[in-house]
Amino acid sequence: MPRRVMQIIDRLNVGGPTKYVAWLATGLDPREFETMLVTGTIPPGEGDMSWFVADAGVEPVIIPEMSRELSLQDLLVFWKLLLLMLRYQPDLVHTHKAKAGAVGRLAAFVYGLISGRTCRVVHIFHGHIFHSYYGRVKTRIFILIEQLLARLATDRILTISQQQREEIGEEFGVGSPDQHEVIAYGLDFTAPSGPSLHSILDLAEDVPVIGLVGRLCEVKNHEMFIESAAILQERGVSVVMAIIGDGHLRPQLEKLVEQHGLQEMVRFTGFRDDVMNLYRDLSIAAITSLNEGTPFTLIEAMNFGVPVAATAVGGVIDLMGSRLENRPAIERVDFWANGVTVPRRDVIAFADAVQYLLENPTVRSEMGENAARFCHAHYSNERFIRDISELYRRLLT
Repeated sequence: MPRRVMQIIDRLNVGGPTKYVAWLATGLDPREFETMLVTGTIPPGEGDMSWFVADAGVEPVIIPEMSRELSLQDLLVFWKLLLLMLRYQPDLVHTHKAKAGAVGRLAAFVYGLISGRTCRVVHIFHGHIFHSYYGRVKTRIFILIEQLLARLATDRILTISQQQREEIGEEFGVGSPDQHEVIAYGLDFTAPSGPSLHSILDLAEDVPVIGLVGRLCEVKNHEMFIESAAILQERGVSVVMAIIGDGHLRPQLEKLVEQHGLQEMVRFTGFRDDVMNLYRDLSIAAITSLNEGTPFTLIEAMNFGVPVAATAVGGVIDLMGSRLENRPAIERVDFWANGVTVPRRDVIAFADAVQYLLENPTVRSEMGENAARFCHAHYSNERFIRDISELYRRLLT
């Protein structure tokens, strides 16, 4: 008889975690694991990716009151999750992201006390909110909550890169060493057919395009991307900077583009369901984030042989491959097999790094080839499902 697994995620918004839960719900062997996906609703201003879950053939259980922001409704969410667990009787609860991780683990803890059943609990940090999201006091409260949940209601803490494990476990003191386990993402690398990015943006095929894919929110720091475009324009560098995604900051970012006179250089595409098809048109895949887990967007771009230019945050470094020994002498720019990284918020270094890659197509091509090999070797979906299945077996034996 298959063991029952309940996956809980706060919302199916645009991003890697939504793909992650869809692949888990469909990829686990149904003879071994029966899966229920529980999710909430998407607030205004965020992109809805529930279509991805539906296309995978998954019908989630919806708790309307569960969303991103903290509120008194979380008490109702806790109660509904507890009732659902008492009915479903899961053997293992796997929570995703901060909100679902908090309320879901508390519900699982109480469920175990009430039912007398052994229910294993896994929480995965797709990213974290321990810096660059909130003020000092609020951030400290969240860290204390996570430390308490790790001690009280968590059997295993998953991180998606070694860099992230060290940050969460050692720097912020969440969980004990024996609770932590690193399981890197796996991806489905098939790309749908559709129009090219050059045709969408009405560009000639030989125009280089740098793409930044993601939600338009504070932590992604699109301002740095736009300000670097202004520097490149001043230097006479010919390139188009594509912002692929949407979010509540779009009006503010569009205003910033207008203020710099970058309307031709910086383009907005909005949310695209066919984003996997667009990566192949990029000359460079960019991330300017203040905080990251392991960015799906970089892995997806690397699959198509696109080199990376990114801020050195979270699990980004784990995607970059080996550090180059014979590197150009550009201040505050690190050169890797798969691309370049710069310090967080360093606009000048980012512009310098991008300009170098644009002006050195041979280097860019070699990095892209390295990136594709690295991606296929480390981030296959088959390996990811196999690792998760093995973890579940160990916890449930």
